[in-house]
Amino acid sequence: MNGNESSLPRTDREKPSGSPQGGLGGFLVSLGVAVEPELGELALTHRSWAYEHGGAPHNERLEFLGDSILGQAVTVKLYRDYPELSEGELAKRRAALVSSTALAEIARGLGVGEVLLLGKGEELTGGREKDSILADAVEAIIGAVFLSAGPAEADRFVLGLVETLLADPDRFTDALDPKTALQQEAGKRGLPHPPYETRGSGPDHDRRYTSHVSVASVTGRGTGTSKKNAELAAARDAVAQLRGQARR
Repeated sequence: MNGNESSLPRTDREKPSGSPQGGLGGFLVSLGVAVEPELGELALTHRSWAYEHGGAPHNERLEFLGDSILGQAVTVKLYRDYPELSEGELAKRRAALVSSTALAEIARGLGVGEVLLLGKGEELTGGREKDSILADAVEAIIGAVFLSAGPAEADRFVLGLVETLLADPDRFTDALDPKTALQQEAGKRGLPHPPYETRGSGPDHDRRYTSHVSVASVTGRGTGTSKKNAELAAARDAVAQLRGQARR
C-alpha cells in the first residue's frame, strides 16, 4: 500500500443520528471486497463535507487513482474479448463503459448515494443524485480496493461492476451521441425533436447543471458539470426508458 494513504490522519467524523452515512465499511464489505476501513470512508467523502469539517481528507486523490485503474481494466477486457474490432470501435466501447453516465448508473444500482458524506450545500441541491458525484465516488472506491487488496482484486472488482453494462448492446450503439439516438426514437413515434430544459446551480467554480427532456410518456433526467453533459445524460436516460417500454 502507498504509505501516504495508509497513514491518513484520523478526523472526528461525527455523523448525525440515523443518517445514511453510518456503516461505510459495511457498505464496501457488501460489495464483496475487503477494504481498509479508513480508505473505505475516505472513498465516500466528498470535498464539500471535508470543507465543512476543517479541511478533512476527501476522495479526489482516490478518484484520480481509480480512474486510471478503471480505464486499464476495461481496455484490456475489450482488447482480449473483441479481437475483430478496430481501434475506433474499441475506443467507443471504452468511452461508454467509463463515462460519468455509466458510472453513475452503477452507483445508483449499488446505493452509493445513500452512504456518501456530503456537505450541507450539496445535500440541499440533490448531490446524492448527481452523476458527477456518484461517478467520482465509484472511481474512488476502485482506488480504495486497489490500495487495500492489490491490482488483481481491483481488476476483478472493476470487471464485476461493468459486467451488466457490457451485456447491453444499445450502450455501444449510441454511446457517444445519445441526443441523436433520442431524436431517432422520437422520429420513430412521429414526434418532433424533443426540447431540453436545463438549469445551472452553485458557484461559478463548481457549477452543476440539471436537465430534463420529455418524449412521449417518459422524462429523461441528467446532471453534469456542463450544460452539454447534463443534456447528454438526460437523453441517454430517456432513450433507455423508451427502449425498455418497447421490450415489454
